[in-house]
Amino acid sequence: TVNELLMHYLQWAEGYYRRPNGSPSGETERIKVAVRPLRRLYGHTIAKNFGPLALKTVRESYLASGLCRNEINKRTRRLVRIFKWGTENEHVPAAVFQSLRCVPGLKRGRCDAPESEAVTPVSDEHVDAILSHVLPPIRAMIELQRLTGMRPGEVVAMRMGDIDQSGKVWVYEPKEHKTAHHGHRRLIPLGPKAQDILKRWLKADPAAFLF
Repeated sequence: TVNELLMHYLQWAEGYYRRPNGSPSGETERIKVAVRPLRRLYGHTIAKNFGPLALKTVRESYLASGLCRNEINKRTRRLVRIFKWGTENEHVPAAVFQSLRCVPGLKRGRCDAPESEAVTPVSDEHVDAILSHVLPPIRAMIELQRLTGMRPGEVVAMRMGDIDQSGKVWVYEPKEHKTAHHGHRRLIPLGPKAQDILKRWLKADPAAFLF
């Protein structure tokens, strides 16, 4: 059944989707959210009988819940990947996965799903308004983010050993980041203004966190 396929897939996913330090990434939780309507609507369906129309029905449930088009497409792709994994491990026939691939993603302007709002930078006015109300390490992290564009998790995890201070422009290389599992490196340049902020927090121990 689809429920049995999901059980096996989630067991595999919990071991596969992990950060370099072994902690679970957020992908497993995103998968669990995506499969809720699949379990509710088709959990007891024989997996080999799950086809494109059933996938579209699940997608309609995403639409009815008010999700934006991009998020609907992401969740639908996660469902298709489950059946791809099921094919790879001989839980379902290859024809099932191939048929699900025939369902195109929702297109802008050709569906009823709303578009996601563009993510824009927080205005300097709003950032400046809160700087005097936070503790010094929080203020330093906020100012670093504004200068470099690094993610919150990256600035929180800064350690001495991750910062190359050999050049005029320092370089911070987070050990964990969004594309680390693809083998990509992420290098964040730290110019004079960022260096001035960091100098107060530098430590002798290369394994020590700055903040």
